[in-house]
Amino acid sequence: MIKKLRIKFIALAAVTLLLVLIIIIGGINIINYRNIVSDADRTLSILQENGGRFPMDQHRQKPEDMQGDFNDMDAGIMMKDRRFDRQFSPELPFESRYFTVSLNSDGSVGSVDTGKIAAVGSSEAIDYAQQVWKSGEMSGFVGDYRYIRMNGDSESEQKVIFLDCGRSLSTFRMFLLASCAISLAGWVAVVLIIVLLSGRIVKPVAESYEKQKQFITDAGHELKTPLTIINADAEILEMDLGDNEWLKDIQKQARRLSELTGDLVFLSKMDEERITIRSIEFPLSDVVQETAQPFLSVARTKGRELETVIEPMLSMEGDEKAIRQLVSILMDNAMKYSRGGEPVRLSLRRQGRTANLTVSNAADSVTREDTARLFDRFYRTDRSRNSETGGHGIGLSLAKAIVTAHKGKIGAALSEDGILSITAVLPVSQTPQAHTKQ
Repeated sequence: MIKKLRIKFIALAAVTLLLVLIIIIGGINIINYRNIVSDADRTLSILQENGGRFPMDQHRQKPEDMQGDFNDMDAGIMMKDRRFDRQFSPELPFESRYFTVSLNSDGSVGSVDTGKIAAVGSSEAIDYAQQVWKSGEMSGFVGDYRYIRMNGDSESEQKVIFLDCGRSLSTFRMFLLASCAISLAGWVAVVLIIVLLSGRIVKPVAESYEKQKQFITDAGHELKTPLTIINADAEILEMDLGDNEWLKDIQKQARRLSELTGDLVFLSKMDEERITIRSIEFPLSDVVQETAQPFLSVARTKGRELETVIEPMLSMEGDEKAIRQLVSILMDNAMKYSRGGEPVRLSLRRQGRTANLTVSNAADSVTREDTARLFDRFYRTDRSRNSETGGHGIGLSLAKAIVTAHKGKIGAALSEDGILSITAVLPVSQTPQAHTKQ
């Protein structure tokens, strides 16, 4: 139990830390990538506004250095260039590598300008432009080149401007790999620390749980002697006084308390994993049929019907006595809490490598919220804890312990018409074999 709790704690901490790192690293790299794209788009917008090139250098000269007349048009260009200088580094035109391709209305290439880039030739530029034409997108990436489409000099012409983002994208990829590697190394280191310290973290819970189990075990053993004496004294008194209502009630309650203490000790041993399942092959179908048979008379006494559908020739490896106890618990639970007049159904069917043992009954007092807690110790759907049914709220906990010990699963489901079905999934032998009773 404590081992499982420790594993769950480590797994939860590791998954939580991993999710936080993914969010942080993912957010940082997404922002980084969007900044690269945003800077590239701003640069392309400058090129687009100026017909596929940066503003001419002479337009940024001082008026006294300019040759010729300084007219209003030159002043307007200079003011525009000053705004450009405030938004971008003056080195941007010299740092940027770009090329342009003009396309006709049918997608054929009109002209190519690769004067501002050395890594791309005319044929490569044409290939990139054709890819853009086929995609139909107005902007995007082709390889490491960010592009934008704009109208050309004539209505039938389009111009595609490509900006080289290779260095920025290379830096982004290196940062992405480095951040992922460092985060992964940090995550592994933290998980190792959690594994080393998890024992101390769960130690208070483990100590409390061990004390609880030890108390249950000790109390169970201590109660056995007085209960045995009470039963023996009641039998002696019955021999002297004959049939007596009060003596029968004492014997009944003593047996009930003895069963409860026995069940608690059994569950405590299950938690400590001290019980070893005797793994022998036995006829599962026969065991289920034989265990369910006595409940036919119980059903008639209570005015109910018992319907059984048991697939023959199923066998499994495990503890036959424990499986008999499992069937008895499920049947007894169904008989006690089923609605009068409704049948109780028992089915055993093979499903692949497992067998589904299902007991169904109409249950008025069970809600969908209850189904998640039916296998908790001392949980009863009867909130008043009326003892008329004779239950302790521990039977299904025993059933779960038995199924878990056989490496199976157990669950409860409630249908719309109020039918409660408890299904135990048990591993069965691959080849059904006939069993001859001795």
